[in-house]
Amino acid sequence: MKFCKRYEEYIQGRREKELPAVGLKKLKKTLKRCRREFQSRHLHQDGGEGDGSKHNGNCAVCDGTFFPSLLEEMSAVVGCFNQRAQKLLELHLASGFHKYIMWFRGKSSQDHGAMIQQGKDLVSYALINSIAMRKILKKYDKIHYSNRGQAFRSKALSMHIEILQSPWLCELMAFYVNMRQGKTKNKAIVRLFGDCSLTFDDDGKPALSCGLFDSMKVEIDLTCSICLDTVFDPVALTCGHLFCYMCCCSAASVTIVDGLKAASPKAKCPLCRREGVHAGAVHLDELNILLSHSCPDYWEKRLRTERGERVLQAKEHWQSLSRAFMGM
Repeated sequence: MKFCKRYEEYIQGRREKELPAVGLKKLKKTLKRCRREFQSRHLHQDGGEGDGSKHNGNCAVCDGTFFPSLLEEMSAVVGCFNQRAQKLLELHLASGFHKYIMWFRGKSSQDHGAMIQQGKDLVSYALINSIAMRKILKKYDKIHYSNRGQAFRSKALSMHIEILQSPWLCELMAFYVNMRQGKTKNKAIVRLFGDCSLTFDDDGKPALSCGLFDSMKVEIDLTCSICLDTVFDPVALTCGHLFCYMCCCSAASVTIVDGLKAASPKAKCPLCRREGVHAGAVHLDELNILLSHSCPDYWEKRLRTERGERVLQAKEHWQSLSRAFMGM
């Protein structure tokens, strides 16, 4: 079955949940119309000869609707995904009293199995829409003999509307494991839903991976690129890259007391060098729980190592505030 048909069936089955989606069918019709009009014009100009190699510039037929429509749809998809994922994870991590309050206000009526199913559906929703975006941009470049589709994808990354870039995707994958793993501490492979898993390589370094339709596999490396060890107390910047919280604070020239929101807007991601990615950083609590259970010895070692540094930074912070208050 072709992806477009499968995608349309998938979206149709979720209409009642009011989930926005990439208008794959509509965008493909736009490109088909563009191809017909271009070929007709090209044959008329060249006397029936030519291979379309001149179609490298802007396209008056579809550029006015194709990219604006795709941009609007991608923004709606990632916004909906982030909102629903955050709400689900907030419920899972809520304390007993907080969870009772959420239930009392009507925000929670789900049992354990329903929460897992909702998390699974959200990950599938993210992956299938990402595939749709990738395929339609690839088709755009093929028809136009250009690389504007890939350039648009880079723009989407800089605007934080590429759904695979969302920190909540990593959190949801960790949520799967936490919900199904229970008390198991098997370091080999913890498989969920067939293709979603937490794995460890020969050096004991963990990774999260998830596949869909045999056409896409997402792998999230859980190694901090600053200390080159498994992320501890992990945080994800809005560019999607993961780091240890203390490592990231140090790289952004802020203390752990001030936090990443205090980082300069010009502070760059240590990995991709994008600016303005710290203010919207997400603390990955589900991943923190998962790794603390799966790597207990390493976690205890890092906890002992960082405890002294955290106390020192907190002490220096309060001493600085005291001096400022006393006018010293």
